[in-house]
Amino acid sequence: MKFELNIRHRDTPLEDLLSDVRLIATQLKKDSISKAEYTKYGKYHGETLAKRFGTWNNVLEKAGLEIGRILNVSDEELFKNIENVWIFLGRQPNCSDLKKPLSKYSSHRYINKFSTWNKTLESFINYINQENEEPKNIENLNIIDNIEKEPKIIKKKTKRDISDRLRFRILLRDGFTCRKCGSSPLTSPGVELHVDHILPWSKGGETEPSNLETKCKKCNLGKGNAFDV
Repeated sequence: MKFELNIRHRDTPLEDLLSDVRLIATQLKKDSISKAEYTKYGKYHGETLAKRFGTWNNVLEKAGLEIGRILNVSDEELFKNIENVWIFLGRQPNCSDLKKPLSKYSSHRYINKFSTWNKTLESFINYINQENEEPKNIENLNIIDNIEKEPKIIKKKTKRDISDRLRFRILLRDGFTCRKCGSSPLTSPGVELHVDHILPWSKGGETEPSNLETKCKKCNLGKGNAFDV
């Protein structure tokens, strides 16, 4: 009979345990793994990690993995998550940026679906550059001139609402920087950026790149419906 040494891992640094969980998830190409899966392929026993962190879900959360499986996530939802992370950071996100609470989905979900992070970004850019599927609505807008006191009818060729894709393209064009005060999430974390019409839509402006610009929340809300002519 052959005896083997049962090595305890009570003193193993927590980050070493989490690193091994991430490694196994990457090897299995999964964004969430069960305790049984980790026990089968991991360096340590799943129950050991569960005891160290309280629960297995705590292990997954600390490792930046998803708690359980989120099925049937559309490409559009995955791309919308990248868009939100990109806007928050004010720069192109790295694979390592996709962690909670900043990112709803981990990098493993993207790599599992698109095979690499670079291919994920390529697919995202192709999605962003697609024209909106919704047809442009032509509307008649009645404007009361302050001098003549008579209504003027202006034909609109674009909708007032700015689509998510167009909004992101404007933010990217403007370098994720407020065109008025120069603030940016890259230099001032927490800055909230808006995209708004230069000439207000209600004054005849169109929802087109040439009439849209990036402004921080403070500058945009302070503008209201006023503009210089």
